[in-house]
Amino acid sequence: MRKFLTVTILALTALCASAEFRWGPTAGVNFSTLHWKQDLVATSMRTGFNVGVTGELMIPGIGFGVDMALRYNMHGAHVNFGDHKIWAIDGIPNQNLWLHTLEIPLNLKFKWTRMNGFERILAPFVYGGPVFNFTMATSKCPAIEHPAGYVALQVAGGVELFEHYQISGGYSWGVSYQVRTVKLDNFSASPRGGFIQLAYLF
Repeated sequence: MRKFLTVTILALTALCASAEFRWGPTAGVNFSTLHWKQDLVATSMRTGFNVGVTGELMIPGIGFGVDMALRYNMHGAHVNFGDHKIWAIDGIPNQNLWLHTLEIPLNLKFKWTRMNGFERILAPFVYGGPVFNFTMATSKCPAIEHPAGYVALQVAGGVELFEHYQISGGYSWGVSYQVRTVKLDNFSASPRGGFIQLAYLF
């Protein structure tokens, strides 16, 4: 057993030592909404954006690696608080609710790299993993409160062009809540939606 663990650790060390790290700027758009625990408030999608830096650590030859980023993300939804007396009595209208977060995705990534040289022109990839979000600010709305952060999951696919440009699209959904109402107990919402991402890796 000890010999097996030693060999495994040495193999992982060798793979990590040969891994290639690249990084660069990234920007994207998102199409998000809020998914409430109960269907009480009409909520519709809004378009936001994100910008930051991204990196990937790939193991040559097998196509597996890790994809990570540090991004400012603005996303939100249109929430019809004003349609309900409990909030309308306080003068809270139907409004766009914008959420500003610092997000850190950490994905497992697979890139097709054995295509007889064609991967230098176009290499498809897929990735998925958790996203750790830290709330920076929200729209002024006395109907809600928010925690310091929340966790989401995402899955995506895309292509790498000319070994530098990466274009991907995917879907993200919160697994913990991002906002909750002040007046109603246990009435909270997590973000959901799609995204399109562009990155340039040096």
